[in-house]
Amino acid sequence: MKPFRVAQQGFAAIAAVFLVVVLAAFGAFMVSFSNTQQLNSARDVQGSRAYWAARAGLEWAIASLPAGATACWATPPPAAVDGFGLAISCTASSFTEGAATVYIFQITAVASSGAVGSVGFVERSVSASLE
Repeated sequence: MKPFRVAQQGFAAIAAVFLVVVLAAFGAFMVSFSNTQQLNSARDVQGSRAYWAARAGLEWAIASLPAGATACWATPPPAAVDGFGLAISCTASSFTEGAATVYIFQITAVASSGAVGSVGFVERSVSASLE
């Protein structure tokens, strides 16, 4: 009597196909993850650039106020810095302290780039109070 043999052909092919599918899914995940990290890094750099553009606008505003000023600057502020739109506002308020009138200036600089709601939109704001 001959021993009974079970044919086991094709199991290695199924395992190989399964392994290829798993590795392809892992590769696709890594590409997607890498792309997300790259976009986040680019947004972080743009945010930093927007902060420094706003800071430059604030520095301009502070330098434009002469000593003993009673009103905000007369020269119009710059509209853009390094590709970022710049909006600088200044409000002056006064109060009397003894016999002297003291002026307080609240300056805010906002730098932005891109359209609101878009993926590339970035905005940073800095402010200062001066006496």
